[in-house]
Amino acid sequence: MPGTILLIDDETQLRKLLTRIISLENFTVIEAGSLKEADAAMARHTIDVVLCDVKLPDGNGVDFVKKVKRDHPGQEIILLTAFGNISDGVQAIKNGAFDYIAKGNDNDRILPLLHQATEHVLKQRKSAVRFRDQPHDFNAIIGNSAVITNCISIARRIADSNATVLILGETGTGKEVFAQAIHQNSRRKAFPIIAINCSAFSRDLLESELFGHKAGAFTGAQKDKKGLVELAEHGTLFLDEIGEMPIDLQAKLLRFLENGQYIKLGDTRISKADVRIIAATNRDPVEQVKAGQFREDLYYRLNVLSLILPALRERKADIAALASHFLDLFSSPDHPPRSLSADTLRLLENYPWKGNIRELRNVIERALILTDGPEILPGHLPIEMQQQLQLQDTSHSLSAVEKQHIVKILRHTGGNKTRAADLLGIGLTTLYRKMEEYQISK
Repeated sequence: MPGTILLIDDETQLRKLLTRIISLENFTVIEAGSLKEADAAMARHTIDVVLCDVKLPDGNGVDFVKKVKRDHPGQEIILLTAFGNISDGVQAIKNGAFDYIAKGNDNDRILPLLHQATEHVLKQRKSAVRFRDQPHDFNAIIGNSAVITNCISIARRIADSNATVLILGETGTGKEVFAQAIHQNSRRKAFPIIAINCSAFSRDLLESELFGHKAGAFTGAQKDKKGLVELAEHGTLFLDEIGEMPIDLQAKLLRFLENGQYIKLGDTRISKADVRIIAATNRDPVEQVKAGQFREDLYYRLNVLSLILPALRERKADIAALASHFLDLFSSPDHPPRSLSADTLRLLENYPWKGNIRELRNVIERALILTDGPEILPGHLPIEMQQQLQLQDTSHSLSAVEKQHIVKILRHTGGNKTRAADLLGIGLTTLYRKMEEYQISK
């Protein structure tokens, strides 16, 4: 089913020509002559695929790929590169682009690629709706650190209520796992929990997924479709990435939260459903409200009960247990159980983990594939993590040298700290701090 294409190119004649060609394939095409215009278009419309030139008046398309994949993960982007500048296309792929096309050389590839990218977006959207027959319980949440046990305690109390819940936390911190556990421990556990990623759908498709539609409501709607609020009757609907929901659709969700009533697309009759809503976002909803991207009344309606999940770097005490769990999870006859070397565990516990638990899971799975011995060593980890270990080792070495030098100078001055500070070229306060840091006796 053709979707909506955002075409970004500052060459007006070429842009108009491409628009006519693409439109003949029943795609909806939105034009932009700059990245600023593109940002405005993406704020007003829900885009499926972005077709973007590299050289633009106010920026570079290669860098724009990163922005699109970060802010609109449900979209695909194809780059238009100048003939002979394929390196831009290669870099774009590394940044997350679907593919690249050489201008004037790959014209026959444009339409097939647009169809492939659109089909990929639609498949992603289908996988973005998940029906859970056996959701996780709180016992499935791994970790004994104070921050995670406190979250579990709060979540258990939340589960007893029938109120709406808002879960906040960075990507990969386990928001859906907590949502499932809350449902499994609620009075609705005998009924389904359905999860949907709001960022994976265009505005109209998201409304159709949530509330359903009647046959003929829009092009391609050949028969009636039940929405997720109807399918989750008496159960729970988990709205992941709620911060990506278009603001006009937020108003319809607010009305549903207030009275359980909704109208299917193409229908005139009011329907009702009894569903508990659990929403989650990795964004700051307060900042989104200030920026006009999220309705303040919806925020307060969702935030009846809230839960803030910690980043993995805030619960380092749990990393060993989580890593052990993933080692067991990915073990198989081809990849028997392994253990972590002391250096590897130290590295894992001191790594910043921007992708949180999801990133740790991927790292362990990759390491198991690469290792043949009984232990996972630092060399089996991604190169950026190995570099982090080298920096730590260098830091430790420098610290050892500095401590040894301070001790030597103090001995030379017979313990006279003022004189030692002068010889070291540092202030007396700094010397005292260093002595405390290195546990040098006074």
